[in-house]
Amino acid sequence: MILKFIQLHKKKWLEVSSVSNFEIFQSNRLKLRIESNGKKTLAHTLNGSSLALPRIVACILENFQGENSIQIPNVLIPYTGFDKI
Repeated sequence: MILKFIQLHKKKWLEVSSVSNFEIFQSNRLKLRIESNGKKTLAHTLNGSSLALPRIVACILENFQGENSIQIPNVLIPYTGFDKI
């Protein structure tokens, strides 16, 4: 899975996060096993990056900019405690 946003002034999509299934590639070397129904098998692992914070901030600034302020997206207001910058 890849999460992208549109950077309007450059007219292109930028990746801000990605996750992929490594299956048993990493767990084989770690000898990371799970037990299911009495049988031990190698665990499947995920490889993922965190959010690219500078790109997230750029996305909010670019896409939510108003005349005299920047509107905080509704889903982020409970975390920021304010609705405008």
